[in-house]
Formats: sequence, structure tokens, C-alpha cells
Amino acid sequence: MAKKPGTRGQEILQALARMLEHSGGGRITTAALAAEVGVSEAALYRHFPSKTRMYEGLIDFIDETIFARVRGIVSDEPDPINQCYRILSLVLAFSEKNPGITRILNGDALTGETARLHDRVQQFFDRLESQLKQILREAEIRDGLKLQVPVATAANLMLCSADGKISQFVRSQFKTAPTQNWQEQWQLLTAAMFE
Repeated sequence: MAKKPGTRGQEILQALARMLEHSGGGRITTAALAAEVGVSEAALYRHFPSKTRMYEGLIDFIDETIFARVRGIVSDEPDPINQCYRILSLVLAFSEKNPGITRILNGDALTGETARLHDRVQQFFDRLESQLKQILREAEIRDGLKLQVPVATAANLMLCSADGKISQFVRSQFKTAPTQNWQEQWQLLTAAMFE
């Protein structure tokens, strides 16, 4: 995660991400986080009014990072199937580089946390699926792209494949990289979905 020089808030979020990576799915207390950062719990709360806000800061980072790059992919890549591949590859590579944050995407780190955090992660995945649908719908109209299944089914299958690889990464304690075999798996998916 990119660190803005001199910002304690960023330092706190980076420490939280590191702790999530090594927590084994256990809860992280504000006391443990404060100790990791080297500040008091009161200092944590000066930057974030609650632990929920800290998790929201990490979710904001995920959202901003991924969707800024998604916009670039959509504008730079002319082929709709490659757009989908590159978007999902981006999410998998991001997860691989940020294992602690991946526990949030997977929901593992949010066990026992507020429903609002679960909703935010669901919104992230819904937005990603909507982007895939939009790409496919536009390609059907503009380019005559032929799918063997409805657009919604294809977009959902693509997203579920990436989501499954993210879950496997967390389940394997970050040993099975989400990008492992992805290119070959993508070829199988596209062969089944597109005419």
C-alpha cells in the first residue's frame, strides 16, 4: 500500500494491513494495533473514530486503487474480452500483493465486525460485476460479440472465478497465489462462454 509521507493515518492503515496478513483470521484489537504502530489507543482514535473507520479506510484504498486502474484498462484496451481478463487479473494481482487486505475482500477479516463493512465489500464486488456486464453488453451491440450464455451469467461466472481464487489464497494462508494458472483458466472460461 502506498504510503503518503508523514501521515499517521496511512501508517495506521499499513500496520492494520500487515497485522491482517499475519492474524490467521483472528480479531485484531485496537490495543494490539496501537502497539504495532507504537502509539497509544487514544492516538489511533485521533485519526480514526472507530475500528470500523479503519477498515473503511482500507476498503476505500481497495476501491480507489482498483477502479482507477479499471478506468485505464477500459479506455486503453480495445478488445472487450481482454478488458475483462485484464480487470480480473488486476484484482488477482492486487490481492496477491496485498494479502492482509485480501482478508477484507474475502470477508475473513470482517467476522464479528459491523454489517456496514460487509456491505461495502459487497458493493465493491457488485460494482466490479457491473463493469464486466457493461463491457460485454457494449461489445454485443457495438462489435457483435456472441456469447453462449446471457451477459449477466458470463459476468457472474468471471467474477466468481476470481472470487474463488481470492478465497483459495486466503484459505491456503497465502501459499496458493491467485494468479497461479489464471491465464489457462481464463482460456477455459472464454472458450465456454464465447462463440
